[in-house]
Amino acid sequence: MNKGWGLNFVMVKLVIGVLFLGLVFQLVASAVDVDRLNIWPMPQSVSYGHKALYMSKDFELRTEGSKYPDASGILKDGFSRLLYVINAPHVADGNISHFQQSLVLQGINVLISSANDELQYGTDESYKLSVASSGDPVYAHLEAQTVYGALHGLQTFSQVCHFNFTTRLIEVRQAPWDISDQPRFSYRGLLIDTARHYQPLPMIKKVVDSMSYAKLNVLHWHIVDSQSFPLEIPSYPKLWNGAYSISERYTLADAAEVVRQRRGINVLAEIDVPGHAQSWGADYPTLWPSKDCQQPLDVSNEFTFQVIDGILSDFSKVFKFKFVHLGGDEVNTSEFNVLNTIYVTG
Repeated sequence: MNKGWGLNFVMVKLVIGVLFLGLVFQLVASAVDVDRLNIWPMPQSVSYGHKALYMSKDFELRTEGSKYPDASGILKDGFSRLLYVINAPHVADGNISHFQQSLVLQGINVLISSANDELQYGTDESYKLSVASSGDPVYAHLEAQTVYGALHGLQTFSQVCHFNFTTRLIEVRQAPWDISDQPRFSYRGLLIDTARHYQPLPMIKKVVDSMSYAKLNVLHWHIVDSQSFPLEIPSYPKLWNGAYSISERYTLADAAEVVRQRRGINVLAEIDVPGHAQSWGADYPTLWPSKDCQQPLDVSNEFTFQVIDGILSDFSKVFKFKFVHLGGDEVNTSEFNVLNTIYVTG
């Protein structure tokens, strides 16, 4: 082979090798950077830089161009929670006047396209968040179709804010940011079982609050089971006599308070039928097949279906989610066979 061609061939291989290694390094570095991002859950699309901004101590909420009136205060309350999450861990008492105004983040402008704040399965929860690396003045920008997408965007913004122990200020690191996100799953739930382990109302509200930080959207509230019937049912007021005790109960107003948390969390209420229903008969024993057979519910008794209808009717006045969970598991059908034998042989 000609020495010139041989040398060129070697150089080409070397260049290709360097480019390949560079690409591999870039991909690895990118993966490491993503792993180090403190955003949960990781958004669909993220790009960021290497500059820092400093949050103004008068950081404000703007809604220029937004169609959402916020009559119920959902966005305003979400912004207040944002400020609390950012500022609660440390006192930001540094002197921000030491920094150029072009590096001071004055607030966030939230633009919401829909005036409707009805929360339901399938509600659009997407958002886009951008933070420039400088400006005059500098504002973060958040766009969402609904207020619930905006709440997720505020959560994400809180996660790119950090306390700097040197400047003693809140920083937005790695600016500029461009984030586009929407849920991968339309149902992202957490289940609590207060039938078997009673939880006070304040605890349930804290659970709902914590769910919003992780961008969950359905509280599956297993309210009633064999062990206890703690929920008030006005149509059949003796049902909650099946609670563990008089104090371990929920009024319908309590349940409504959980639903009204305004965190973008639907509440899926669950009662188990026809199994897991022993507690129903504490003061309505005719719901049982017999005194010695206290579950499943007696499906041969018309009164059983009247009670179920009353429960669902009362549920509908409080729980606005389009779904209700009726259990249906672990039904001992042998009891139905016994009932059938009794009625047939008479």
